[in-house]
Amino acid sequence: MPRTVLIVDDDPGFRAAARALLEADGEFTAAEAGSGAEAVAAVARRRPDAVLLDVGLSPDDGFEDGFAVCRALHALAPATAVVLCSAREAELYGERIARSPARAFLAKERLSSAALALLVARESPGP
Repeated sequence: MPRTVLIVDDDPGFRAAARALLEADGEFTAAEAGSGAEAVAAVARRRPDAVLLDVGLSPDDGFEDGFAVCRALHALAPATAVVLCSAREAELYGERIARSPARAFLAKERLSSAALALLVARESPGP
């Protein structure tokens, strides 16, 4: 049975490409959200196995960026694996990734269903 993933990015083109890539081999079924507020609502409704979350989300509805959304999602659904993603490399975010409750970080250029599956399967680092 495929795992469920919510793709959260304010770029509809990236969401569509990521969805097609992640669903291609049947490993995942995907849903999409274009903002932090949409992501919180979708996780509350669907309780996906994973969330692929852009750290560079545009500010909206009280969320200044993807890190704030990550904290909200973890508080709402701690069992859901949040994997942060960005077009930039992890080093540019310094310790923010390590201090977040995210399961892992994945550069957008390295996105594949196999890479996401490995990160989702990792043990959670805790709060």
